[in-house]
Amino acid sequence: MKSIAVLGLGKVGRLAAQLLVDSGFDVVGVDSAANPDAFPHKVAAIDVTDATSLGNIFGRVDAVLSCLPYHLNIGVSNVAHAAEIHYFDLTEDVPTTNHIRELAKTSKGLMAPQCGLAPGFVGIVGADLIAKFDECRSCRMRVGALPQNPTGLMGYAFNWSPEGVVNEYLNDCEVIESGERKWVSAMEWREKIFIGGLELEAFTTSGGLGTMCETYHGKVKNLDYKTMRYPGHFDLMNFFFHELLMRQDRKKAGEILVNAKPPVEEDIVYVHVAAEGMINGKLSRKEFVNGYKPLMIAGESRTAIAWTTAGSVVSVIEMVREGKLPSKGFLKQEDIPLDALLSTRTGSFYSR
Repeated sequence: MKSIAVLGLGKVGRLAAQLLVDSGFDVVGVDSAANPDAFPHKVAAIDVTDATSLGNIFGRVDAVLSCLPYHLNIGVSNVAHAAEIHYFDLTEDVPTTNHIRELAKTSKGLMAPQCGLAPGFVGIVGADLIAKFDECRSCRMRVGALPQNPTGLMGYAFNWSPEGVVNEYLNDCEVIESGERKWVSAMEWREKIFIGGLELEAFTTSGGLGTMCETYHGKVKNLDYKTMRYPGHFDLMNFFFHELLMRQDRKKAGEILVNAKPPVEEDIVYVHVAAEGMINGKLSRKEFVNGYKPLMIAGESRTAIAWTTAGSVVSVIEMVREGKLPSKGFLKQEDIPLDALLSTRTGSFYSR
């Protein structure tokens, strides 16, 4: 795998393309609004919903990374499957992932969705902790992408796709509770979490576990994923979506929220993963807790949410190129070794 198309050159896609160039890949960026002079790689300005145009691009590369809104990825994955190339994306959307799993049954290349932060990196960390136990009774995964200096009652800024945030706040969430694999509502099971003395609240959101409930059913008795926010956010968002009925118009909800809370440059991504169980006959607890801030990469300051998301998928792509991961079929995030990911050129950013 030497050449790759990166679809969508927003903050995450632009950075992912840069990291791939830095890792030795031949990159072509695909974005109808991109200025070719602004990038260190080729750029094709095409309509990504046009299967013929996409097919022409895919016929000249070994792989594609989609950094597009989740609802476009079914079409992109269909074209990638037909072109017999590797496919990677960042989606948290469960129906999209299920579609890609079906494609993987007959794919000539690797089909690897959910390669971002959550799902993605957090699942890789969770699987690593679970593997340390002789018997694991619980694994709790928490991620919060937040402004470092929040203002207002909501304490938030939309540094991530508004479509993705609204989707995960409203769609049902898969969990394992007391050994039973089940679906629960989003924005439930609120809890307090403290990281370095900072109080946060966490609640269920959709998609963060990826395929882990399937993998660990019958092996881990309790498994769940929650999003972390500053205290007060939970009540306000419940009021917005449910009492004001904004859940009935997701597009408008996203527009209102981004207008009210635009992105910020000084953000932080908290990752809190904790597992409990038996090791050599003793009850033990293992934790992975980090707060990631913006980094200087290729001469520019990159937001924490951008580099933690782009860094995860680029690290996975590096591992596929190096033969450390399968080259065809469907890739589950929990099958990716954490130590191997951290040892890649891009994965080393997580250890800084």
